Amino acid sequence: MQLGIAGQHQLRQRSTSASRIAVFAATSGHSGVDRILVNLIEQWAAWGLDIDLLQVRGHGPRLASIPDGLRCIDLGCSHVNSALPALVRYLRRERPAALLADKDRVNRIAILARWLAASQTRLLVRLGTTVSVNLASRGRLERWLQRASIRYLYRLADGIIVPSVGVATDLVEQLGVARAHIQVAHSPIVSARLEQLSLAPIEHPWLAADAPPVILGVGELGARKDFATLIRAFALVQAERPCRLLILGRGRQRERLLALASSLGIAEAVDLPGFVPNPYPYMRRAAVFALSSRWEGLGIVLVEALACGTPAVSTDCPSGPREILEPCCPESLVPVGDHQALARVISATLAHPPRPALLRERAQAFSVAASAGAYLAALGLSAELAPSPLKRHQSDHC
Repeated sequence: MQLGIAGQHQLRQRSTSASRIAVFAATSGHSGVDRILVNLIEQWAAWGLDIDLLQVRGHGPRLASIPDGLRCIDLGCSHVNSALPALVRYLRRERPAALLADKDRVNRIAILARWLAASQTRLLVRLGTTVSVNLASRGRLERWLQRASIRYLYRLADGIIVPSVGVATDLVEQLGVARAHIQVAHSPIVSARLEQLSLAPIEHPWLAADAPPVILGVGELGARKDFATLIRAFALVQAERPCRLLILGRGRQRERLLALASSLGIAEAVDLPGFVPNPYPYMRRAAVFALSSRWEGLGIVLVEALACGTPAVSTDCPSGPREILEPCCPESLVPVGDHQALARVISATLAHPPRPALLRERAQAFSVAASAGAYLAALGLSAELAPSPLKRHQSDHC
């Protein structure tokens, strides 16, 4: 077992495992899951906890800098399914107090590794999307495998953690998971760092102070995000008033989306510049943020936009957008795939935007500190490991 840059020093002199947390994931490096895990790790490290990030080569999450208390441990493999032997050895040798795994393939390996290691480490597996809808577009074998693992194998974990009530309900009603085995915890999204990042300069000419309003979308250019519906909605809005559409992200549908914009005669008003590591200045300067997804687990980008003080509109997809927007702006939700309804709500929001203070206040329900504390509790670790609620609020105000 190799150690990464934070773990190459004095492995044998590690602290006791009573409060050590292991995080096992294999992400794309630029997804919402990456941001969630990085936020959790950095908050726990700021509280003085010891964390091991168990890494599969070529995968995220990746941190810009390594905080004190974090060890990056290379499992010596480039595929999740090859990580089982190394993870078994790690659990036997290091005996962390708790292990957090994320996404189904990783979750299965974590469950099997703990069983093979005969480990007493508490195991929490995370599912971040509405599983039944996500599986509808998969092949028959993959659907069967994931349904079977969630229904039967996940029982061997100490719990399942999900980001929204909608995801929990889906697991109960569609996959037969016991509700008592599921814990709901908001994703860690809003922090002082997000506010600071949103103030960074950007050079895109469409976001100059005197430019027409920009509608912004952020996400992978794939079927789930359904940016085709957003482009069709934008065409209707743009016919009524000068405006522009920016969509940040990369994916297989890029050329198809550009062709759609061209066929609608709006190519000059649509830009798909690709993945942007820091989307928050774009969110802060956009007139409206739009989510057109067919399904989600929460809708992280909606919260991020609200935290930047930017009005957000969304399809009322399963699951998450309603839980986010209903308390502050329920009129901003439209049926999935309805580009005409989406156009109407974008136009209404451009004409009468809600107060930024109201949006930022709503976003605070998804603070990094509050979520990190909830995850600690779900992992079975003492709340004393985190600062008091008062200190937590003061240290993470956006």
